[in-house]
Amino acid sequence: MPTSNSNRVGLIISNTDSIRVFLSGAATNTNLSDELRHKSSDLLSQSDVPYEPLRALWFASDPSTRPELNRLFSDTRFVFSSPKPREKSEELKARLKKLEEIAERKAYQELVKDITPNRDVAEPFSSYKDQLGFGLHVIVTMFTGYLVGYAAFRALFNHSPAMNAAGGILGLVGAMFVETFLFIIRSSNADADKTTSRKKPKFASSTIKKNQ
Repeated sequence: MPTSNSNRVGLIISNTDSIRVFLSGAATNTNLSDELRHKSSDLLSQSDVPYEPLRALWFASDPSTRPELNRLFSDTRFVFSSPKPREKSEELKARLKKLEEIAERKAYQELVKDITPNRDVAEPFSSYKDQLGFGLHVIVTMFTGYLVGYAAFRALFNHSPAMNAAGGILGLVGAMFVETFLFIIRSSNADADKTTSRKKPKFASSTIKKNQ
């Protein structure tokens, strides 16, 4: 049986009728010292008594009048003191608070994942690698257009240098138009993906409200 009194040390036992009878007799026993008689009176009013002073009283009592130990401690039970709660360090408190905040944030994100916009939509040319690749692609396309136009005009106009150069420039301009057209298509597709990802949460939110 646990008790909240943590000031007691040593073995604690419950105060039974046989112990109370013994303590009552010891409190009025003139053969005992005043200290032991006062101790007996104090223990008599308690619901739990420590074993050490009770044992001292038993040994100091007259063997002819004191009860046997097995009869004295019959029906008794041990009383255990509750340990003092362990205090958490400030570092542990801060760590637990941080973990609690992370858990709450994850739980919130899991709760609203169907009604929040998707932030993973990639922006076109958002990285240096994409920009460099696009620039090289434009240069190669324009150079290819120039060569195609130059070769075509050279075959048509009988190796005229001026017309060959004009054909190359025309092919270069055509390649620029093609690349611009492809860039517009890619940008439109990216904007369409963004619009779809933004409209989808609203639909999900309205569906949730209807279900509620």
